[in-house]
Amino acid sequence: MSTETPEAQASDNSKFIDVAKSSDFDLLRRALRRFVFPMTAAFLIWYALYVLLSAYARSFMSTKVIGHINVALIFGLLQFVSTFLIAWLYARYADRKLDPLADQLRERVENGGKSE
Repeated sequence: MSTETPEAQASDNSKFIDVAKSSDFDLLRRALRRFVFPMTAAFLIWYALYVLLSAYARSFMSTKVIGHINVALIFGLLQFVSTFLIAWLYARYADRKLDPLADQLRERVENGGKSE
């Protein structure tokens, strides 16, 4: 149960709407999309390749590389590697591009809409 008065809640909603309509917020959203959409597409294509090769190129995927290690196992392990790589790249991207923009927006909201 919220302890805020309806006036305080309306003020918070108004702040959110103002921020959501601002050009700074739009810039933040575009910066996020600039990373997320291409990276998501690349990962899904990579994953689909793995699934399709596993289903339709069994002889290739069962090719032994070293001992009992075959191409399918290497591709499967590379799925984990690519996931961690994407997470690391996102953290770097967010530190450089997204966090400064988000900090500016937060400061503006906390200062009542005034830029410093």
